[in-house]
Amino acid sequence: MGGTLRITGGTLKGRRIEVPKGDFEIRPAMDRMRESLFSILGPLRGRSFLDLFSGSGIIALEAASRGASPVACVERDRAKLGLLIQNVSIAPERIDCRCVPVERFVLRCERSYSVIFCDPPFPYAHKADLVRSIADGGLVEPGGLLLIHYPSEDLLPESHGSLTMSDERAYGRSMVRFYTRST
Repeated sequence: MGGTLRITGGTLKGRRIEVPKGDFEIRPAMDRMRESLFSILGPLRGRSFLDLFSGSGIIALEAASRGASPVACVERDRAKLGLLIQNVSIAPERIDCRCVPVERFVLRCERSYSVIFCDPPFPYAHKADLVRSIADGGLVEPGGLLLIHYPSEDLLPESHGSLTMSDERAYGRSMVRFYTRST
């Protein structure tokens, strides 16, 4: 195993999860960025949460720790699935883990979520298409949020369909764009 990550808030605050050593596909979000994002989101009790490109599951655990339910993870890499399931097993309620390409999940998903966090690998070339697919598929419930983590040099749409950019935060070279779905 490689290093560990610390959950930054909620009922699981301070608990650590494993991250594989040298695995660049699992790019754990920085503690500071996670703390900031979840501070912006506020209490999540009664809100559903979807973590796309889950990797280690740290974002799903941060959401569950703050009361989100149900929480779901999507990670396509079967080699990461065992560790993801092991990590999310510490959550107070079951976190649903799906091993499927995110693009396929988005096209086939038949429900909407209060908050979706999307953390594709930085070299992933289809971030803008993914935002459009999530909007077109109605995955964000009315009044809900889509957050996407991306490198500052990438271009994303200001809006698409019912999703409109409502905030954007910089964390070094990383950006997180918030889209709100109109009600």
